[in-house]
Amino acid sequence: MARDTSPQCKQCRREGEKLFLKGERCLTDKCSFERRAYPPGDHGRGRQKQSEYRVQLREKQKARRYYGVLETQFRLYYDRASRQDGITGENLLQMLERRLDNVIVRLGYAGSRRQARQMVRHGHWTVNGRRVDIPSFQVHEGDIIALKSGSPAEPVVREATELTAQVPAWLQADHESLTAKILRAPERREITTPVQEQLIVELYSK
Repeated sequence: MARDTSPQCKQCRREGEKLFLKGERCLTDKCSFERRAYPPGDHGRGRQKQSEYRVQLREKQKARRYYGVLETQFRLYYDRASRQDGITGENLLQMLERRLDNVIVRLGYAGSRRQARQMVRHGHWTVNGRRVDIPSFQVHEGDIIALKSGSPAEPVVREATELTAQVPAWLQADHESLTAKILRAPERREITTPVQEQLIVELYSK
């Protein structure tokens, strides 16, 4: 299984924005971005040429790192989004939002996508009663997500729910039974990902 093992705090600093890759730690003064809000490396504080290509590339990298997706997989998402009806950028974000690991984070059942990904890979979650261990699994309207009965991850999940302020309107969560239902596909205005998807479309359209 391919995965990104690079330092997460450096990813936020590289993109110049908090991506909340470490969950609760990102909300404390221990967050590296709070102490060093400039790109990593010897030339991090130097002047950087803001070319059109660089702006588009950084936006793509930001989206990819936010969802924890590798380059090849992200390109496949874009190719699928471009073949669908509707606006390509919005289609792309909707597919990324409907990843099982992301949905678990949106529901408040994990503090970060890396934590959600690990729980899914270890078989702690079921979709419609069937165990799913693929983080990129696409959920659909009407799907029921539940923590596997007797899962040792339950204390971790309940701890994460205590930090959850709000669940998106396209999801329905029951934090008592640790179950959830997909009510519908997310609308663009409900997706809080800090990216401008049109820049990503422009990058791949060259």
